[in-house]
Amino acid sequence: MRVVHVTEFGGPEVLSVVETPAPQPGPDQVIVALTFADILFLDALIRSGGWATQHFARTPPFVPGTGGVGTVIAVGPGVEHTWLGRRVLAAAETGYAEQIAVHVGQLLPVPDEVDDQTAAALLHDGATAAALDRLGEPRRDQWVLVTAAAGGAGSQLVQLAAGAGARVIAAASTGDKRDFAKKLGAEITIDYTQPGWDDQVRTVTGGGVGLAYDGAGGGLATTTLSTVVDGGRLVTYGTTTGFASLDYDDITRRGIDIITPVTSGTLTDEHLPNAARALALGAEGRLRPVISAVYRLEHAADAHRDLEARKLVGKALLAIT
Repeated sequence: MRVVHVTEFGGPEVLSVVETPAPQPGPDQVIVALTFADILFLDALIRSGGWATQHFARTPPFVPGTGGVGTVIAVGPGVEHTWLGRRVLAAAETGYAEQIAVHVGQLLPVPDEVDDQTAAALLHDGATAAALDRLGEPRRDQWVLVTAAAGGAGSQLVQLAAGAGARVIAAASTGDKRDFAKKLGAEITIDYTQPGWDDQVRTVTGGGVGLAYDGAGGGLATTTLSTVVDGGRLVTYGTTTGFASLDYDDITRRGIDIITPVTSGTLTDEHLPNAARALALGAEGRLRPVISAVYRLEHAADAHRDLEARKLVGKALLAIT
């Protein structure tokens, strides 16, 4: 079978398609023949060998990815044969492959109302959005800021906050991305690459937002925090430029509630329940990931280049078959 290997840490060029033996299911495992794999910016961070490898241990050569959607084609000892032939969402430590071995506890049946591409797009970004929506609790008429609002998770947060009746400000880096967020329900859009963008947020809201979702991390998290009113809430989950660096003495003084689901383990520990909720929201039509690009397996390097160049609006997937 074909897989994508990271032959060594480096740029997108280190991704190559190779032939390997098909996996065999071990105890409590199944083999899933994937149709689509999820693509995350995290995949590119790990591939590069930078700071992310400190938190997500990988040693080349390895197959990147974090799972996908497909059909169960084999089961191992201890697994009920009723799984055979079922369409499933599979969370794994690999994904850029035609077949993957997955523990049965990491599977979710895909509802008939959700197609394969939508299911794959909900695996992580949908699960993240569902979790952050629950943690942030956007309320009707509340000002809510979403940064990285045109990304896979951010675009779904815009939908969920707008669906709750909140007044959404979407921060994104290009006109196309801001137009995209507007169509998803954002009331106001702002270019957060421009100096003083936080002043704009405070001006249009009359003082600041009650809730902010930080999808960038690093220094941008500090600026995002400055847009939150005293007693408000910041949910920071972005890692594009590293984890958020925040002044917790100032946060305590201002009475702001900081939620850090990545470093606290909330997103990892509760991933499957969050993904199940995302699938349910997708089946109800309340969560509709916008898939802007689908790459063939042999074009995984192009997907990483486009991710790192910030060319993508919405979600990108890897087509396996």
